[in-house]
Parts: sequence; structure tokens; C-alpha cells
Amino acid sequence: MSCPPGESVGAFLCQAGQVLRAAAIENPRLEARLLLGHAMGTTSEALLREPRAPVPPGAAARFRAAVDARLRATPVAHILGSQGFWTLDLAVSPATLIPRPDSETIVEAALEAFPDPGAPLRVLDLGTGTGCLLLAVLAERPRAFGIGVDLVPEAAALSAANARRNGLEGRAAFVAGNWAEALSGRFDLVLSNPPYIESAAIAGLMPEVARHEPRSALDGGADGLDAYRHLAAILPGLLAPGGAAVLELGAGQSRAVEGLADAAGLVPAGCRKDLGGIERALVLRPGAG
Repeated sequence: MSCPPGESVGAFLCQAGQVLRAAAIENPRLEARLLLGHAMGTTSEALLREPRAPVPPGAAARFRAAVDARLRATPVAHILGSQGFWTLDLAVSPATLIPRPDSETIVEAALEAFPDPGAPLRVLDLGTGTGCLLLAVLAERPRAFGIGVDLVPEAAALSAANARRNGLEGRAAFVAGNWAEALSGRFDLVLSNPPYIESAAIAGLMPEVARHEPRSALDGGADGLDAYRHLAAILPGLLAPGGAAVLELGAGQSRAVEGLADAAGLVPAGCRKDLGGIERALVLRPGAG
């Protein structure tokens, strides 16, 4: 980028948009606004209100570095250090998946399964990552308490920080562990966004994902179903009577996961589609036995 410090916000945004578009970045103008707003310590909306404002030298240097990182396929959320999800503002890091709008479908399905806002739910989130699913449910159900588990200690620490960041630390606990091995007791609601990408397909994902997000949170084994097999085996022992599990699915996986659940004695109770029409959130209930 050739814009010198002191040049206008509009000039920086125009040039960055062109650079990002040439690199086939989707939404280049939006990303340019987000990155410049971050570099200047303001919002993208404020930039639009003052396009003639000068960009100070320090902000110009930070913006150039951010654009360069984006050209190397670093996710925008990693550059900004945070990502919005549901009503939350969440810190992100390379230790976790970046929360995506598709996953809000899991929150919607969970709230629909327990529509009483005053329900004193016991919630478990397996593979919690940033804590996005658990914290979103807790934000909507003020009498609920939840535990988030992640195999990666850095992820468990990040999700705990996100609970504090969003004022939910009093109703959430986070631990590093292998699924539910360290836990006892039963839960009204179990959430999980498990790894579900077929191992051979990971290299072909968008560079932002394949290069920068943790493989352990993506790799679902040869057929993408390894984690669901494990979840189907442990969910009957985790769900309280009348409870529900809500699992995120990859595209085209609903029938296979329903089959695994049914074989384990769980009852499929509906599958909610995301905004793209993909069956994304599978609801399971305990069997009669």
C-alpha cells in the first residue's frame, strides 16, 4: 500500500479495498473498514462518518500490517482478536475455532428445547472452544449453570476469560479434559460442536481455516463421524430424564448421525436448518429405557 501517513481515511480504505479485492478476498471493503477501525481504535461506522479524517502514522503502520496479515490468509477475527456471536463479544485465538453464524443455529435449537427462560438448567458443553455455545445459552437462561470442557488447556482458559468478559463467570466453569471423562452427574442440556470434517478434506478448506484454525477441532476422521460415535456412546449416561443434547452437524451428516444416536438408544427429536438451508443442529432426547 502506498498511502502515506496523514492521508485520509477514505484514501486508505479505497486502496486497501482494491488490494484485498485483487487477492480474491470476499467483502474487501467491509474487511478494510474493520481493519482500519481496529488500527485507529474506532468503529467502522465512525470511519464512514469521517472519510476525510487523517490516518495518524501509528495507525497507518498497524493498518498496513493488518492488511499484510490478511493477504497471508490470517482470519480477520485473529487480527482483531475478537468475534461477535449471538449477543456476545468473544476473544478468539488460534487455539480455538472462530465462532460462526451457522453455530447460532445450535443456540436457537437449545432455547427452543427449553423455552422457559426461568428454567434452572444444568448445561454441559463438550469441545467448548471459545465457550460460544454455552455462554450464549447462559445469557438467555439466567438461572442456568454450565460447564465447558475442551481437550486443549489454552481453549479452556480462553473460554473462562470469555465468561468474565461477558459477565457470566458466576454461572460457568471451564475445565481441560477429554470429553466428559472427568465429570460425574447428569445434565439437562448437552451442547457440542464436535470436529466433523473428513480428514482428507481439510487440506482443501479455505486457507483461513486449513492454515490457521486448530486441526483437532476440525478433523472428524476418515468419514467425519468419529466424534459423533463417541458422543453417541456417552450421551445416554450424561442426559438427565427429560434432557436434550444439541449437536452441530456438517452438511449431509444428519442421517448418519441420527443412525448412530438411534443405535445408542437416543431418540432424534428434530433437526434445525441454518440460514443456508443446511441441517445444522440435531436434537437428541434420552430413550425410554
